[in-house]
Amino acid sequence: MAERRNLRVDIAGVTLKNPVMTASGTFGSGIEFMDFYDLSELGGITTKGVADVPWAGNPTPRVMETPSGMMNAIGLQNPGIDVFIERDLAALKDIDTVVMVNVCGHTVDEYLRVVERLADEKVPKLLEINISCPNVKAGGITFGTVPEAAYEVTQAVKKIAKQPVIMKLTPNVTDITEIAKACEAGGADGLSLINTLTGMKIDVERRTFALANKTGGLSGPAIRPVAVRMVYQVAHAVKIPIIGMGGIMNGNDALEFLMAGASAVSVGTANFHDPLAARKVVSDIEAYMERHDVKDIRELIGCVG
Repeated sequence: MAERRNLRVDIAGVTLKNPVMTASGTFGSGIEFMDFYDLSELGGITTKGVADVPWAGNPTPRVMETPSGMMNAIGLQNPGIDVFIERDLAALKDIDTVVMVNVCGHTVDEYLRVVERLADEKVPKLLEINISCPNVKAGGITFGTVPEAAYEVTQAVKKIAKQPVIMKLTPNVTDITEIAKACEAGGADGLSLINTLTGMKIDVERRTFALANKTGGLSGPAIRPVAVRMVYQVAHAVKIPIIGMGGIMNGNDALEFLMAGASAVSVGTANFHDPLAARKVVSDIEAYMERHDVKDIRELIGCVG
Protein backbone atom coordinates (compact mmCIF):
# COMPACT_ATOMS: atom_id res chain seq x y z
CA MET A 1 0.00 0.00 0.00
CA ALA A 2 1.44 3.37 -1.08
CA GLU A 3 2.38 5.79 1.65
CA ARG A 4 -0.07 8.69 1.91
CA ARG A 5 1.32 12.04 0.81
CA ASN A 6 0.31 15.26 2.56
CA LEU A 7 -1.02 17.80 0.06
CA ARG A 8 -2.64 20.12 2.62
CA VAL A 9 -1.62 23.78 2.61
CA ASP A 10 -2.62 26.78 4.69
CA ILE A 11 -3.77 30.10 3.25
CA ALA A 12 -4.32 32.77 5.90
CA GLY A 13 -5.51 30.23 8.46
CA VAL A 14 -7.75 28.37 6.01
CA THR A 15 -6.70 24.80 5.23
CA LEU A 16 -6.91 23.56 1.64
CA LYS A 17 -6.88 19.77 1.14
CA ASN A 18 -4.48 20.33 -1.77
CA PRO A 19 -2.87 23.44 -3.28
CA VAL A 20 -4.94 23.55 -6.48
CA MET A 21 -7.69 26.13 -6.91
CA THR A 22 -9.45 27.61 -9.93
CA ALA A 23 -8.90 31.17 -11.15
CA SER A 24 -11.62 33.79 -11.08
CA GLY A 25 -13.45 34.34 -14.34
CA THR A 26 -12.49 30.97 -15.80
CA PHE A 27 -14.71 28.65 -13.77
CA GLY A 28 -17.99 30.54 -13.54
CA SER A 29 -19.15 30.16 -9.97
CA GLY A 30 -18.26 26.49 -10.04
CA ILE A 31 -21.84 25.48 -10.76
CA GLU A 32 -21.08 25.17 -14.47
CA PHE A 33 -18.47 22.47 -13.80
CA MET A 34 -20.42 20.29 -11.37
CA ASP A 35 -21.51 17.93 -14.15
CA PHE A 36 -17.90 17.19 -15.11
CA TYR A 37 -16.48 16.03 -11.76
CA ASP A 38 -16.75 16.31 -8.00
CA LEU A 39 -15.42 19.76 -7.15
CA SER A 40 -14.54 18.47 -3.68
CA GLU A 41 -11.44 16.98 -5.30
CA LEU A 42 -9.99 20.49 -5.58
CA GLY A 43 -8.31 22.49 -2.86
CA GLY A 44 -10.62 25.39 -3.62
CA ILE A 45 -12.64 27.24 -6.24
CA THR A 46 -12.72 30.96 -6.92
CA THR A 47 -15.95 32.48 -8.18
CA LYS A 48 -16.22 34.97 -10.99
CA GLY A 49 -16.00 38.57 -9.79
CA VAL A 50 -19.12 40.00 -8.17
CA ALA A 51 -20.04 43.66 -7.72
CA ASP A 52 -22.64 45.48 -5.63
CA VAL A 53 -24.93 45.86 -8.68
CA PRO A 54 -25.13 43.99 -12.00
CA TRP A 55 -22.47 44.87 -14.57
CA ALA A 56 -23.21 44.42 -18.29
CA GLY A 57 -19.55 44.11 -19.27
CA ASN A 58 -17.94 45.25 -22.50
CA PRO A 59 -19.38 45.07 -26.04
CA THR A 60 -18.55 42.09 -28.25
CA PRO A 61 -16.33 40.69 -29.66
CA ARG A 62 -14.56 40.31 -26.35
CA VAL A 63 -12.63 37.01 -26.51
CA MET A 64 -9.85 36.21 -28.97
CA GLU A 65 -7.33 33.38 -29.30
CA THR A 66 -3.65 34.29 -29.46
CA PRO A 67 -0.48 32.20 -29.83
CA SER A 68 -0.17 30.11 -26.64
CA GLY A 69 -3.05 31.89 -24.97
CA MET A 70 -6.11 34.06 -25.29
CA MET A 71 -7.21 37.64 -24.78
CA ASN A 72 -10.41 38.71 -23.09
CA ALA A 73 -12.17 41.99 -22.51
CA ILE A 74 -15.27 40.70 -20.73
CA GLY A 75 -15.40 43.73 -18.45
CA LEU A 76 -16.35 41.73 -15.34
CA GLN A 77 -19.92 41.06 -16.43
CA ASN A 78 -21.80 39.76 -13.39
CA PRO A 79 -25.35 39.61 -12.00
CA GLY A 80 -24.62 41.60 -8.83
CA ILE A 81 -24.39 40.51 -5.20
CA ASP A 82 -28.13 39.85 -4.64
CA VAL A 83 -28.42 37.23 -7.38
CA PHE A 84 -24.98 35.87 -6.54
CA ILE A 85 -25.94 35.12 -2.93
CA GLU A 86 -29.37 33.69 -3.75
CA ARG A 87 -28.29 31.57 -6.73
CA ASP A 88 -24.56 30.87 -6.72
CA LEU A 89 -23.65 30.67 -3.04
CA ALA A 90 -26.76 28.60 -2.37
CA ALA A 91 -25.63 26.06 -4.99
CA LEU A 92 -22.12 25.85 -3.49
CA LYS A 93 -23.10 25.26 0.13
CA ASP A 94 -22.76 21.46 0.04
CA ILE A 95 -19.44 21.26 -1.80
CA ASP A 96 -16.60 20.07 0.43
CA THR A 97 -13.96 22.51 -0.74
CA VAL A 98 -12.85 26.04 0.07
CA VAL A 99 -14.81 28.75 -1.75
CA MET A 100 -13.10 32.07 -2.40
CA VAL A 101 -15.33 34.87 -3.66
CA ASN A 102 -13.76 37.39 -6.03
CA VAL A 103 -14.97 40.95 -5.36
CA CYS A 104 -14.77 43.82 -7.84
CA GLY A 105 -15.68 47.50 -7.76
CA HIS A 106 -15.07 50.89 -9.33
CA THR A 107 -14.69 52.67 -5.98
CA VAL A 108 -13.74 51.75 -2.42
CA ASP A 109 -17.38 52.09 -1.38
CA GLU A 110 -18.46 49.59 -4.05
CA TYR A 111 -15.97 47.03 -2.75
CA LEU A 112 -17.13 47.61 0.80
CA ARG A 113 -20.81 47.11 -0.02
CA VAL A 114 -20.04 43.64 -1.42
CA VAL A 115 -17.69 42.68 1.41
CA GLU A 116 -20.32 43.77 3.95
CA ARG A 117 -23.00 41.62 2.28
CA LEU A 118 -20.66 38.60 2.37
CA ALA A 119 -19.60 39.09 5.99
CA ASP A 120 -22.23 36.79 7.49
CA GLU A 121 -22.37 34.26 4.65
CA LYS A 122 -21.06 30.82 5.65
CA VAL A 123 -19.98 29.55 2.21
CA PRO A 124 -17.12 31.97 1.42
CA LYS A 125 -14.01 31.10 3.43
CA LEU A 126 -11.77 33.62 1.65
CA LEU A 127 -12.30 36.91 -0.19
CA GLU A 128 -10.22 37.78 -3.26
CA ILE A 129 -10.28 41.51 -3.90
CA ASN A 130 -9.78 42.27 -7.58
CA ILE A 131 -7.79 45.48 -7.81
CA SER A 132 -6.12 44.41 -11.02
CA CYS A 133 -8.50 43.89 -13.92
CA PRO A 134 -7.24 45.95 -16.89
CA ASN A 135 -10.62 45.92 -18.66
CA VAL A 136 -12.61 48.19 -16.36
CA LYS A 137 -12.39 51.74 -17.62
CA ALA A 138 -13.38 53.52 -14.42
CA GLY A 139 -11.17 53.17 -11.39
CA GLY A 140 -10.17 49.52 -11.15
CA ILE A 141 -6.75 49.79 -12.72
CA THR A 142 -5.80 52.68 -10.41
CA PHE A 143 -6.09 50.60 -7.26
CA GLY A 144 -3.70 47.97 -8.58
CA THR A 145 -1.03 50.22 -10.05
CA VAL A 146 -0.56 52.86 -7.33
CA PRO A 147 0.82 51.65 -3.97
CA GLU A 148 -1.10 54.27 -1.99
CA ALA A 149 -4.40 53.26 -3.62
CA ALA A 150 -3.68 49.56 -3.08
CA TYR A 151 -3.00 50.27 0.59
CA GLU A 152 -6.19 52.35 0.93
CA VAL A 153 -8.57 49.72 -0.48
CA THR A 154 -6.86 46.90 1.42
CA GLN A 155 -7.11 48.73 4.73
CA ALA A 156 -10.75 49.68 4.12
CA VAL A 157 -11.78 46.13 3.23
CA LYS A 158 -9.92 44.63 6.20
CA LYS A 159 -11.84 46.84 8.60
CA ILE A 160 -15.17 45.21 7.78
CA ALA A 161 -14.32 41.79 6.30
CA LYS A 162 -15.10 38.70 8.37
CA GLN A 163 -13.14 36.38 6.06
CA PRO A 164 -9.39 36.54 5.33
CA VAL A 165 -8.63 39.03 2.56
CA ILE A 166 -6.53 38.03 -0.46
CA MET A 167 -5.56 40.93 -2.73
CA LYS A 168 -5.28 40.06 -6.43
CA LEU A 169 -2.43 41.92 -8.12
CA THR A 170 -1.98 43.16 -11.67
CA PRO A 171 1.31 42.53 -13.50
CA ASN A 172 0.91 45.80 -15.42
CA VAL A 173 3.23 47.75 -13.14
CA THR A 174 6.90 48.69 -13.03
CA ASP A 175 7.61 46.90 -9.73
CA ILE A 176 5.02 44.43 -8.46
CA THR A 177 6.80 44.10 -5.10
CA GLU A 178 5.89 47.70 -4.25
CA ILE A 179 2.18 46.94 -4.70
CA ALA A 180 2.54 43.68 -2.77
CA LYS A 181 4.21 45.44 0.16
CA ALA A 182 1.54 48.15 0.16
CA CYS A 183 -1.20 45.49 0.40
CA GLU A 184 0.68 43.73 3.19
CA ALA A 185 1.02 47.02 5.06
CA GLY A 186 -2.72 47.59 4.59
CA GLY A 187 -3.43 44.33 6.41
CA ALA A 188 -3.85 41.83 3.56
CA ASP A 189 -3.89 38.20 4.69
CA GLY A 190 -2.53 36.95 1.36
CA LEU A 191 -1.97 37.79 -2.30
CA SER A 192 -3.10 36.35 -5.64
CA LEU A 193 -0.89 36.91 -8.68
CA ILE A 194 -0.85 37.45 -11.50
CA ASN A 195 -3.90 38.74 -13.28
CA THR A 196 -3.77 39.18 -17.06
CA LEU A 197 -1.22 41.23 -19.00
CA THR A 198 -2.73 44.03 -21.08
CA GLY A 199 -2.46 43.31 -24.80
CA MET A 200 -3.87 44.18 -28.19
CA LYS A 201 -4.64 42.29 -31.39
CA ILE A 202 -5.29 43.83 -34.80
CA ASP A 203 -7.48 42.17 -37.43
CA VAL A 204 -5.37 43.01 -40.49
CA GLU A 205 -8.00 41.89 -43.03
CA ARG A 206 -10.65 44.16 -41.54
CA ARG A 207 -8.06 46.78 -40.53
CA THR A 208 -9.57 47.17 -37.10
CA PHE A 209 -9.22 45.96 -33.53
CA ALA A 210 -9.96 42.27 -32.92
CA LEU A 211 -11.63 43.16 -29.59
CA ALA A 212 -14.34 45.81 -29.37
CA ASN A 213 -12.60 47.16 -26.27
CA LYS A 214 -9.36 47.58 -28.31
CA THR A 215 -7.26 46.15 -25.47
CA GLY A 216 -7.75 42.99 -23.45
CA GLY A 217 -6.18 40.78 -20.84
CA LEU A 218 -3.68 38.22 -22.13
CA SER A 219 -3.69 34.87 -20.31
CA GLY A 220 -2.54 31.31 -20.91
CA PRO A 221 0.88 29.63 -21.25
CA ALA A 222 2.36 32.68 -22.99
CA ILE A 223 2.40 34.61 -19.70
CA ARG A 224 3.61 31.83 -17.39
CA PRO A 225 7.33 32.77 -17.27
CA VAL A 226 6.36 36.33 -16.35
CA ALA A 227 3.99 35.06 -13.66
CA VAL A 228 6.55 32.69 -12.12
CA ARG A 229 9.14 35.48 -11.99
CA MET A 230 6.71 37.84 -10.27
CA VAL A 231 5.63 35.21 -7.73
CA TYR A 232 9.29 34.60 -6.91
CA GLN A 233 9.94 38.33 -6.45
CA VAL A 234 6.87 38.87 -4.27
CA ALA A 235 7.59 35.77 -2.16
CA HIS A 236 10.91 37.37 -1.22
CA ALA A 237 9.32 40.77 -0.52
CA VAL A 238 6.40 39.86 1.79
CA LYS A 239 5.65 37.41 4.59
CA ILE A 240 2.01 36.66 3.72
CA PRO A 241 1.01 33.61 1.61
CA ILE A 242 0.71 33.75 -2.18
CA ILE A 243 -1.68 32.04 -4.58
CA GLY A 244 0.19 31.81 -7.89
CA MET A 245 -1.46 31.78 -11.31
CA GLY A 246 -0.80 32.47 -14.95
CA GLY A 247 -0.82 29.85 -17.70
CA ILE A 248 -0.89 26.69 -15.57
CA MET A 249 -1.75 23.76 -17.86
CA ASN A 250 -0.40 20.77 -15.94
CA GLY A 251 1.27 19.67 -12.73
CA ASN A 252 4.76 20.73 -13.74
CA ASP A 253 3.52 24.24 -14.42
CA ALA A 254 1.90 24.35 -10.99
CA LEU A 255 5.07 23.05 -9.35
CA GLU A 256 7.05 25.94 -10.84
CA PHE A 257 4.85 28.38 -8.92
CA LEU A 258 5.07 26.37 -5.69
CA MET A 259 8.85 26.09 -5.93
CA ALA A 260 9.03 29.85 -6.62
CA GLY A 261 7.27 30.50 -3.31
CA ALA A 262 3.51 30.22 -3.83
CA SER A 263 1.58 28.29 -1.18
CA ALA A 264 -1.21 27.41 -3.63
CA VAL A 265 -2.01 27.83 -7.32
CA SER A 266 -5.03 28.67 -9.45
CA VAL A 267 -5.79 27.07 -12.82
CA GLY A 268 -7.43 29.50 -15.24
CA THR A 269 -7.36 29.53 -19.03
CA ALA A 270 -6.83 25.75 -19.16
CA ASN A 271 -10.43 25.30 -17.96
CA PHE A 272 -11.75 26.70 -21.24
CA HIS A 273 -10.40 23.90 -23.42
CA ASP A 274 -10.39 21.13 -20.81
CA PRO A 275 -13.00 21.29 -18.04
CA LEU A 276 -11.05 18.58 -16.16
CA ALA A 277 -7.80 20.59 -16.18
CA ALA A 278 -7.70 21.53 -12.49
CA ARG A 279 -8.39 17.97 -11.35
CA LYS A 280 -5.60 16.71 -13.64
CA VAL A 281 -3.18 19.20 -12.07
CA VAL A 282 -3.92 17.68 -8.65
CA SER A 283 -3.20 14.18 -10.01
CA ASP A 284 0.01 15.38 -11.68
CA ILE A 285 1.28 16.86 -8.41
CA GLU A 286 0.48 13.65 -6.54
CA ALA A 287 2.35 11.63 -9.17
CA TYR A 288 5.38 13.95 -8.90
CA MET A 289 5.44 13.58 -5.12
CA GLU A 290 5.26 9.80 -5.46
CA ARG A 291 8.02 9.74 -8.08
CA HIS A 292 10.35 11.93 -6.04
CA ASP A 293 9.32 10.54 -2.64
CA VAL A 294 8.10 13.91 -1.38
CA LYS A 295 6.03 13.23 1.72
CA ASP A 296 4.70 16.75 2.32
CA ILE A 297 3.87 19.34 -0.33
CA ARG A 298 5.31 22.01 1.94
CA GLU A 299 8.79 20.60 1.25
CA LEU A 300 8.43 22.04 -2.26
CA ILE A 301 7.11 25.51 -1.42
CA GLY A 302 9.88 28.04 -2.07
CA CYS A 303 12.47 25.29 -2.43
CA VAL A 304 14.41 27.05 -5.17
CA GLY A 305 15.36 29.74 -2.64
